[in-house]
Amino acid sequence: MTKPVPVFDGHNDFLLRLLHAPERREELWLKGTEEGQLDLPRMKAGGFAGGFFAIWVPTPEAVGGTVDLGALDRAMNNPPFAMPLPAEVPYEQALPVAMAEVGHLLWMERTGTLSICRSVADIRAAMAAGRIAAILHMEGAEAIGTDLDALHVWHAVGLRSLGPVWSRPTAFAHGVPFAFPSSPDTGDGLTGAGKDLVRECNRLKIMLDLSHLNEKGFDDIAAISDAPLVATHSNAHAVTPSSRNLTDRQLAMIRESRGMVGLNYAVGFLRPDGLGAAFEGWDPVLRHLDHLIGQLGEDHVGLGSDFDGATMPADLRDVAGLPRLLDALRAYGFGEELVEKIAHRNWLAVLGRVWGE
Repeated sequence: MTKPVPVFDGHNDFLLRLLHAPERREELWLKGTEEGQLDLPRMKAGGFAGGFFAIWVPTPEAVGGTVDLGALDRAMNNPPFAMPLPAEVPYEQALPVAMAEVGHLLWMERTGTLSICRSVADIRAAMAAGRIAAILHMEGAEAIGTDLDALHVWHAVGLRSLGPVWSRPTAFAHGVPFAFPSSPDTGDGLTGAGKDLVRECNRLKIMLDLSHLNEKGFDDIAAISDAPLVATHSNAHAVTPSSRNLTDRQLAMIRESRGMVGLNYAVGFLRPDGLGAAFEGWDPVLRHLDHLIGQLGEDHVGLGSDFDGATMPADLRDVAGLPRLLDALRAYGFGEELVEKIAHRNWLAVLGRVWGE
């Protein structure tokens, strides 16, 4: 049997599953179940070599209630829609939740099956040893205070990638709501603290993730940052006009910075009609990849699944289906060199540029 091409992935929410079921983490990670979309056995079967493991803080009831996922699903199956999102989560409430999630990732490393990577050399070493190469990523900077002291603590723990927002606001920036059809131009840009955060991330060589930022926040980071512009899990607005997708103007700015976009598998950001229902076949995936490659070039497009955080296409219901995705790219006419670039080589190259290696 041919060994699968290694896949390095731009985004997953597996740590959230462990947060909700800490007593089951050995089963959920090491043994694997039919639940969710990720676990170690299915990663090995699918050729998942590593990626960005996100810390994400659910909204406590005290600050506006949890996101009503049922209402979101109903809205996404009846576009047009524009879903309001909860209020900002205070630092004091976010920090213990984020600490619990990174604790799970550190436990995963102690099992010997995963390495938290701080450099491209670390990633290559983990892949060569057969361990999952994990980048500690923060999706929304709620667990960082505006004095930025906590940013340095998180960096010492291993944080190497940061999205200033999930879609709700933070002290640093404003995100985009879940809306279709919608421009990403939905509100104000970075706050003063957000601009300081960008400069400090540049100094520490922490990658800034533009996914979930609104258009003004995107433009502010582009104006301030000296690093390549990266969106870890976003798609093309020209194909699917969701607020979460990137316009051609934004893609041109990413290309000019020698940055990167990771294709999001979430069906609502792939389907041209914005529906949140799973689809069969690969046409929406291929349409987005065609557009992204046309706008960015072959060296600046990768994969950013959103596994364990979204509804997946029917033919890619979990990580074990990655070889089918790569076979679909080959059948579409992508040569093996381009398949390998999309699968992992482009991610390692852009991380080298961001981290100064």
